[in-house]
Amino acid sequence: MLSLIVRSKKINLLSNQLVTVMKINVIKLLFLLLFSFNSAFLFSQESEKLPKGFTEKEKQLLTHFEFRNAQATAPPTGSVRAAAEWEEVEYLVLSWQSGFQNILRQIVAVGVNECKVIIATQSQATVASYLTSFGIDLTNVIFLNVPANSIWIRDFAGNTIYSDSVGERALTDWIYNRPRPNDNVMPTAHANYAGIPIYITDSGLNDLVNTGGNYMSDGLGNAFASELILEENAVGNPYGVSAKTEEQINGIMLNYMGIQNYIKMPTLPYDEIHHIDMHMKLLDEETILVSKYPPNVADGPQIEANINYVVNNFQSPFGTPYDIKWIDAPPSTSGSYPDTNGAYRTFSNSVFINKSILVPIYRPQVDAAALALYQELLPGYNVVGIDVDNSGENLINQLGALHCITHTIGVADPMLIVHQPIDEANAGTTFTINALIKHNSGIQSATVFWREEGTATFNQTAMTLATDSNWTANITIPISGVNVEYYIQGQAVSGKILSRPIVAPAGYWTINVSSLSTTEWASQHISAPFPNPTKQNVNFEMDQMFGLIHVSITNILGQKLFSQDIQAGNGVFSLDLEPEWKGTLLVTFEGDFGSVTRKVVKL
Repeated sequence: MLSLIVRSKKINLLSNQLVTVMKINVIKLLFLLLFSFNSAFLFSQESEKLPKGFTEKEKQLLTHFEFRNAQATAPPTGSVRAAAEWEEVEYLVLSWQSGFQNILRQIVAVGVNECKVIIATQSQATVASYLTSFGIDLTNVIFLNVPANSIWIRDFAGNTIYSDSVGERALTDWIYNRPRPNDNVMPTAHANYAGIPIYITDSGLNDLVNTGGNYMSDGLGNAFASELILEENAVGNPYGVSAKTEEQINGIMLNYMGIQNYIKMPTLPYDEIHHIDMHMKLLDEETILVSKYPPNVADGPQIEANINYVVNNFQSPFGTPYDIKWIDAPPSTSGSYPDTNGAYRTFSNSVFINKSILVPIYRPQVDAAALALYQELLPGYNVVGIDVDNSGENLINQLGALHCITHTIGVADPMLIVHQPIDEANAGTTFTINALIKHNSGIQSATVFWREEGTATFNQTAMTLATDSNWTANITIPISGVNVEYYIQGQAVSGKILSRPIVAPAGYWTINVSSLSTTEWASQHISAPFPNPTKQNVNFEMDQMFGLIHVSITNILGQKLFSQDIQAGNGVFSLDLEPEWKGTLLVTFEGDFGSVTRKVVKL
C-alpha cells in the first residue's frame, strides 16, 4: 500500500513537471510567434524608417530580446589603440535605406573620392542604378549583400583599433542597445569582408552595451561619453547584461579599445538618446566643437556645465586645457528649440572622411555661418553641407544626422602623426617643433614644410629623431613679423608618406607672429598664479615658452626658498609650497626671454 502511494505521488509529480514544461514551451512558442510577427513588421523592408530611438513595438520587445549571444571573444592579448575620427580611413560604411536615399547618395558622392564605400543592401541593382543615374562612379563602391534593420550604422558598426599603436588593424564591437538583430551582427560582416579580426563584447563579464554615437576618441587613449554608458550597464538594465561598476566599464574599454581615460558627462534633459555626437565634436587632440544654445534655452545650461567640468578636471594629451569652440544650434523656422518641441538641430553631428568633412545643414539663413566656421577651423578640408531637415527626408526628426548614419574603418597601415600646433611666436625667435611619428615599418624621415604667409613656396627643414618616436626641428621666425604657415610630413621605411594636417599642403597650421620684446612676449605667455591666495600649491599657465627656464621662489626679504630648471614650458606648471612659507612670495621665471616675476600670497 505504501509502495502504491509513493508511486502515485511520483506519477503526480512527473505529471506536474510535464505540464510545467509544456506551459513553458507554449510560452516560448507564443513569444517566438510574437517576436517573429513583430520582427517581420519592423525589419522586413529597407524602406522602413526606424528612428534612432525605440519604436513602441521595440519597447514591447525589449525585455524579451536576447542581446547577449555566443559570439563573444576575449579582448586583444596586447595593448591596443582606438583610432581617432580624423585619422586616415580605408572604408566608409553605410546601411542603405531607400527612405533616405537622397541623403545617402550625397554621402556616397563625397565618399567615393576619399576611400572605398561599403553599402549594406539586398537591393544592389536598384541602388547601383540610382547612384549611376546621378553620375556617381561605382569603382570604389562595394555592395555587401546583408540584411539591415536601420540606417543608424554609427551606433552598431565596429570601431577601429590597432595593436601596439600602429600594428594590426581590428574592429571592436559592443552590444547594440536596440532589438535589431541584423544591425547587431553587421560588424561581423564588415570584418569578414575586410579580412580583419573582430573583438565582440557580447557575453561573460565583458557584455558591454554601448553605442558609437556616444563615443568619441582622440586616438591617444582618451575618450568621451555621456553617463548613458553607466546607466545602460547598471543594476536592473533592460538588456540582460551583467551589472557593472564604472571601474569595470573602464576596464572593458581599456582592454578592448585601449581607452585609458574615459571621460563621462551627465546626460542632457532634452536629448532623448543621450549621445554626445549630437552636441559636441572632437576636431583634433585638443579642440572640441560644442553646440551652443541661447542663454537658459534647452540643453544649453547642462552642456555648459558639462564642458566646464571637462575643462576644470581634464587636460588635453599635451597637458594643456582643451580649446573649446562654440557653434550655434539653430532653431526651427518658427524659432523652436528642443525645449519647445523643436527637433534637436545641431551642426556638431559631422563626420570626417579623410580630406572631407560632412556637416548637417538646415536652411541657408543659419547654415552659412556654421559652414564658414568649419572652414576656418579646418582649413584645406572639403567642407560639404548636406540637408537633413527637408520634408521628403527629415532625418533630424528621427533623432540623428550625418555622423549617426555613417561609420568608417581605418587603413591597414596607419601612420600616426601627433603634434600640438604652435599658435603664436615672436618675430626673430627660434622655437622647436615636436611631433610623435610612428609607422609599423619605422620612420625613415620627417620634414617640416613652412613659409611666410602670402608666399607660394614652402621651405623644408628636416626633423631629427630625438627619442623613441619623437621627432624635432628648430625653426627661426623671420624678423619681418609676417605669420608663418607650416605642416609636418613623415615618410615610412615602407615608402608610405603622410602629412599632418592630412589635407596639406592645401591646409596647414598658422603661427601668428608678434613683434614684441622678448620680455613682453614672456610676460604675455606666463599667466597670473592660480589659485591666489593659496594654502598649498600654485599653478601657472605657460604658453609655448621655449628653451631652458630657471624658476625660483623668494620671500619679500630676498631670501631664496626654492629653485628649479625646466626645459621649456607649455601647459600648466605647478609648484608645491612648503607649510612654513607665509605671506607674499615672488616667483621668478628667467630664460633667453629675460625675467618675469609673479606675486603669490601664501596663507
